[in-house]
Amino acid sequence: MSLDLPMIWAAVIIFGVVMYVILDGFDLGLGVLFPFAPDSASRDTMMASVAPVWDGNETWLVLGGAALFAAFPTAFSILLPALYLPLMAFLLALVFRGVAFEFRHRAYRTRAVWTTAFAGGSLVAAFAQGLILGAFVQGLRVEDGQFAGGLLDWLTPFSIVTGLALVVGYALLGACWLIVKTEGALQAWSFRVARRLTVAIAVFILVVSAWTPLLAEDIVERWFSWPGIVVLAPIPVITALVLAGLWQHLGKRREATPFPLAILLFLLCFLGLAVSLWPYAVPREVTIAEAAASETSQMFLLIGVVLLLPVILAYTLFTYRVFRGKVRPGEGYH
Repeated sequence: MSLDLPMIWAAVIIFGVVMYVILDGFDLGLGVLFPFAPDSASRDTMMASVAPVWDGNETWLVLGGAALFAAFPTAFSILLPALYLPLMAFLLALVFRGVAFEFRHRAYRTRAVWTTAFAGGSLVAAFAQGLILGAFVQGLRVEDGQFAGGLLDWLTPFSIVTGLALVVGYALLGACWLIVKTEGALQAWSFRVARRLTVAIAVFILVVSAWTPLLAEDIVERWFSWPGIVVLAPIPVITALVLAGLWQHLGKRREATPFPLAILLFLLCFLGLAVSLWPYAVPREVTIAEAAASETSQMFLLIGVVLLLPVILAYTLFTYRVFRGKVRPGEGYH
């Protein structure tokens, strides 16, 4: 039995992207919340809660980008020039944010500068990711297998909305992470913020869900024709139930459940987008099969991924296990 290598590689990339969005999402969200924290001591605790794991979280970004370049070079060659500016903004923001991690807790006279760098880098990185997502979902102009659009084609009302939605979603993940990792006044503040963000993200999910089918007729047909409307109906229904459950658990001040529920909410939104865009590597232009590298190249690279992926998963799980538990004021990893 021959392997369907393009589908396997699509699964690897999707897995890497999902892991990145979840793991780096909550520490980006924490940075988005940084300026609104109750005081400087709370900001110190917030940063200490993610200091041991933030750089490992970004491993998944490298995996996803490298896999796209190696396994789907046609898609990579279209997406890179189309999304060059938001990609550069995203990467530069990560640089500023990373430097702030290393300098802020040692700086005294310039601490405000590194606080701004951390918060600003997190906000720009999250918003740029949302712009990239929106432009990708909306579609790109492709002619003869190459990007044929303009330098600012990625900047549209839809991509701006998805950018804002991702900022709010990441902030919700960050607030729920703080509920798990902190206690006292900071945890109480996180509960209040998370509840407000739950309402905001519900609005954004509704807006993006209503807008996405308007982008292409095939999306409308997939979601609203028979039998798709019945088969896919559980996705929005479960999403609504998760939102209601998250709101309820936040109101009851439950520590353990909001963060998993927020992650589940992201997974459901990702599933909805995947249903709308499948099987395209570049929406409505290039399919996964058309964008794939040669079978020999994909098989050779797959051997490396099979060896590497368990190692990444193992040290990720190990890191989160070692640094589990509450982070208290004055404590933390530096």
